Amino acid sequence: MLTKKGKVIRLAFYLICASVFMEVNASAYIDPATTSYVIQIAAGIVIACGTGIGILWSKIRRKLSKKNGEEASKPANLKTDADGQGTVVTADDLLSDDEES
Repeated sequence: MLTKKGKVIRLAFYLICASVFMEVNASAYIDPATTSYVIQIAAGIVIACGTGIGILWSKIRRKLSKKNGEEASKPANLKTDADGQGTVVTADDLLSDDEES
């Protein structure tokens, strides 16, 4: 009587033998457009993974800085008035700065 491990090994052996003996040669043509499509898919996956990792990394870094008691840095589009109040810089503000110069 075979053990469960022995049955699995025997089944794997039979499947490998069957795939080797029943192999069929296929002559197929891969169009260059197909390979560029595969490259685009791979590039999209790499870019999506990189973006996801970047977003997660910034969230983790932000949580760790809050735990350490450090102040979160101000966004780059905030400027302070004479009162010390932060205001958002708009496109009109940027254009008016250029016209004044």
